[in-house]
Amino acid sequence: MKGPLIVLGLLLAGCAGQVAEPPEPVTVRVEVPVQVPCRTERVQRPAFAVDSLPIGASIAEQMRALRAERLQRKGYEKRLEAAVAACM
Repeated sequence: MKGPLIVLGLLLAGCAGQVAEPPEPVTVRVEVPVQVPCRTERVQRPAFAVDSLPIGASIAEQMRALRAERLQRKGYEKRLEAAVAACM
């Protein structure tokens, strides 16, 4: 009865004494976004049509200026969006 227990104890002691080889170091590439300064020209604010209206302008003149300003603003916004997109 003692014989098999001694053999079992020796086998377990032999397994416990084995040292596993340390794993080989592995190089891992990590890509981290880095902030880069934006190099676009500053978009100049246009002179909008409503800004040049006299105070006593008629309703028709004001409406024409507002319609023109709407087109100016759309173009200005597109230039701003293009400048922002160039920086991303």
